[in-house]
Amino acid sequence: MKLSVEISKYPLAEDYIGPIKGFIEQLNQYPEIRVITNTMSTQLFGDYDEVMQALQSCIKASFAQYGKVVFVCKFIHGDLQP
Repeated sequence: MKLSVEISKYPLAEDYIGPIKGFIEQLNQYPEIRVITNTMSTQLFGDYDEVMQALQSCIKASFAQYGKVVFVCKFIHGDLQP
């Protein structure tokens, strides 16, 4: 099953650029997932289990490293790559 995800990260800190870039860099370590970034959000495309595993790992690492962070996500069944 394919999955498309749109995710935005909002670190609750003055220095927010570093945590956002770090999260995107972590996501890019998963070659089986296509990662597209723009100024508003990051989009992920791939197999459901692989995308969810990557998200779980990267979100957990982000909480551990940066503390309070808000993630806003949209999950859509299917591959909706532009």
